[in-house]
Parts: sequence; structure tokens; C-alpha cells
Amino acid sequence: MLFDRDGTLIEDVPYNGDPDRVRPVPGARAALDRLRAAGLRLGVVSNQSGLARGHFSAGDLARVNARVEELVGHVDTWQVCPHDDTDGCGCRKPAPGLVWAAARELGTVPARCVLVGDIGRDMVAAGAAGATGLLVPTPVTRPVEVAAAGWVAADLPSAVAQILDRQRSITGPSRRRVGTVLVARSDSAGDVLVTGPAIRAVAAYADRVVLLCGPRGRAAAELLPGVSAVVEHALPWIDPAPAPVDPAGMTALVDRLRRIDADEAVVFTSYHQSALPLALLLRLAGVGRVSAISDDYPGSLIDVRHRVPTGVPEPERALSLAAAAGFPLPPGDQPALRIRPPAAGDGPPRPYLVVHPGSAAGARACPPELAARIVRSLASAGHRVLVTGGPGERELTARVAGSAGVDLGGRTGIGDLAALISRADALVVGNTGPAHLAAALGVPVVSLFAPTVPYGQWGPWRVPAVRLGDPTAPCRDTRAAACPVPGHPCLTGIDPADVVDAVRLLGVPVPGPRPTAPATPPPAGAASGGPTHRRAGRVSTSGGGGR
Repeated sequence: MLFDRDGTLIEDVPYNGDPDRVRPVPGARAALDRLRAAGLRLGVVSNQSGLARGHFSAGDLARVNARVEELVGHVDTWQVCPHDDTDGCGCRKPAPGLVWAAARELGTVPARCVLVGDIGRDMVAAGAAGATGLLVPTPVTRPVEVAAAGWVAADLPSAVAQILDRQRSITGPSRRRVGTVLVARSDSAGDVLVTGPAIRAVAAYADRVVLLCGPRGRAAAELLPGVSAVVEHALPWIDPAPAPVDPAGMTALVDRLRRIDADEAVVFTSYHQSALPLALLLRLAGVGRVSAISDDYPGSLIDVRHRVPTGVPEPERALSLAAAAGFPLPPGDQPALRIRPPAAGDGPPRPYLVVHPGSAAGARACPPELAARIVRSLASAGHRVLVTGGPGERELTARVAGSAGVDLGGRTGIGDLAALISRADALVVGNTGPAHLAAALGVPVVSLFAPTVPYGQWGPWRVPAVRLGDPTAPCRDTRAAACPVPGHPCLTGIDPADVVDAVRLLGVPVPGPRPTAPATPPPAGAASGGPTHRRAGRVSTSGGGGR
């Protein structure tokens, strides 16, 4: 557990070098004691530009921090940035350096850390490191920072309560081993990928796992570890453009389900979908135990009826259902997206970035003209840029790549795309399947995120990521597949220079301008400068005076 100091653990007193002025926020000691009792180690990551500006000495800072520990209890690691914004260091938030250092000192990795803070800089630093950010707003927190945050709590005690609740929800005792378990996850490739950790959890206790998916998720289903067999069938209550319900087709599906001879089933759905239609078919197929999330009364259709609070990330939501059904992740597995290793191959020369402009849902795709300007800006900064897309997006990728990028539109199936992304320094993409593919491969993501769905639920999970785009746009939380606002304002306001900065924030070296043709790799071994924080309102980097 990581915490910002000023405004989060103690009241914010700008440039404070006096221990007598330290005041903990209400409930701080009790909240941190709950975390200690749960066996969690604690760290503080704090910007202290007052040192660079001469407002207090290193000795003053040490005395203030010692007073903080007197009031809130022992802290296992203190990580402090003494620099100002103009120093260009890699530790001053929103740069992720402090988070990296704290995780290392605590003997863990950022993906297993939660950073609690009160401003956008804290959230961006957490995301860029691959940690989870939890915002506790104060009077200095801007509304856009609240809108951009993936997780928000009213105060520090509430934040700690939510952290512990979510930790408990994905753990629990396992049941005896079972024979065959049918797991269901229809919808798109991205939906299937984010269910992967929960499917691995089921597979840890089952002799055989059969995955029921739709046509759009079949290719992703083949990539998931733990899946013994895949059954493909479109579900008209799930598909976004469904055909009419065909009684004969439903009868055929029941017959297929019966032949699987599953001992039980776990029905995974997104937060806006219903598990009840499939639960009925599973009962007709003779499945004796069914587990699912359902807010609606399920009658006798569901044996393990699970409920999840709003705002929980989709992978975590699925993991909590698996745990409720008796399939927690085993100790040797970590809650993270994962796929089978991509096939080895030479691939394009490295280093390179991948830009994926398209999406099956137009509301979540990057506008073509913006994507083309992003490619040109990245190329001008010295990056080699590969542009990817499906067979139906060749015109789009050609337009976006132009003369600055390498057009690979229509040349990569999902396995080829996985191999390509696995070798990339970062992926620039909207809220669509390849973002989750990158997360499963541990590749950093610049997320051009349209706020039609909550970022906390659908953003890249447990992988270094920087969110760009307007989180307050009128399309917010509409779940629209087609952009409901003329001009696509949630993304068109992105400055391509912010994408270049986001790539740098993620630790990708910037080789410098290339005088050669776009397809020529940039010079090898070029070093990166410190992250810049220009124009960062779109990544919410403002903060109080003492930071």
C-alpha cells in the first residue's frame, strides 16, 4: 500500500518544514492500522519541491516525516522526490519513479500496489508504473481529475475499507477438485481476455474447462491458458447486433451443452449483461450447479448468486465470481491478464511502437485524422511506428500510417497481433481488444479512452498505462457503440504531443529525430531523458503548492 503524504495522510500545509504543524487527516491512524493488521506493508511516495525551492532543509523534511510516523504509525518505506518540475527528473509525480522505488523497497512489483492520493499527479504516477490508483478528493482536487480517476473514495477510512473488501472478494477457500466445468463468456475478444484470470482460477481446480463464447471472441478464447476446449455459439441476448431468437438454434445449443456433461457451470458477464437466459439453458441441459452474478432475482436458475459493487474492474469482477463459486486463484498465480506465449518469429526490426486506431465500436475508435497526426508526431520524435488493423480496416490503416508509419493493416490475425505487440515498446490504442492483449503481454499502453464506459472498469488492467482524452465529455457513461456527440470531442481534443509525452512517461526511450525513411529503425541504445510534464491537464498533473 502506497500513500501520498500531503492531503492524503496529513492535512496539506504548503511547503511545510515544521513538525508542529503536522495534522493527520481524520481516521488516518485507525485506517492504516487496519492495513497493518491485514499483513500489508506501507509506503509513502511524496513530491517535496520545497527542498529544491529552498523553503525547508533536508533536516526539516526528516523531522516532519518522523512526526507523521508518530501520528499515523510506522511506514515501511519513504520515497521522496526533492526536485522541482523544471529539473526533468524521473521521480517527481506524475513520473512513476517513486512508485517503482517504493515497490522495489517493499519487495513487490507495482502491479501489486495501490497508491492512494488526492490529485491527478498521484493517479497518473500510479498508472504509469502499473499500479492501481485510488483518488481521495480534497478541496484542491479538480473535477476533471475526479472524472479521470478509475477509483474514487470519499475519505481515507473509506478508501481502506474498499481496498480490504476488494482484496477479500477475490480470495477464499477452494472446494474439492471437480471434473468438467463449463465457463461462459460471450461478446468480444476483449471481454474474453479480461475474463482470463478467472478462467485460470477455475482451471486450477478442474480436470477440464470448456469455454462457451461467441464468434467475436473465439480467436481470443484460443489464447487463454487453462481452457481445454472451446464451444462457439452466438447468444442473441449478448451480441450487440443480434439476429432474432431462433428456437431451433436454442434447442441445438441445449443439446451441445448437454453433450459437454459439465459437473457445473460459471457464467461470466459484463456489468450490464444478464446471466439468466444462459442459466435457464444450462438447467435445461442438466447442469446441476450454476454460479453467476445477478442483481435480478434468479429463482432456481442460479445456485451461487453473486453480487459485485459498481466500478470494480472487469477482470476483478470475474475473479470475485470465481472465488464465490469456490475457485480462488491459487497461491502460485497472480491476478493479471495472461495469454499463451505468442509464436516465436523474427518480426519487424525493433524498437518500435504500435498504433491501433480502429475498434468494432466506432465511439471508442481514435478519429483517423488524429491517429495520423499521432503517428507523424511519434515518428518526428524518432520512434518507428507500426499501424495495425483488421482486414476491414486497410483503408483506415493506410490513411493513418501515411508516409510516417508502417502500414500493417489486415496482415495480422490475433495471434500475429499478439506477437507483434509482445515485441513493442508500447501500444497506442483506444478502449478495444488490443489494449487488453497488451495488458496480458505486459506491454505499456497509451490509452486513448473514450468515456462511454468507466475507465476503472475497462481501462488496461495492471499494466503501465497513461490515459488521454476528455473524461468529462458528453458521451460519458452512455455505453454508446456509435459516437453520440458530433465531432467525437472526447478524443479529438488530444494533442499528439501529449501522446509523445505519455510514451516517455511510460519509460520508452526517445531516440531523437530520424533523418532517414520512416521504415528505418531508430538508432539503437539511445538514452531517454527525464519525463516532461507539459500540457498535462489531459493527464491530470496539477497539484497543491507543496508538491
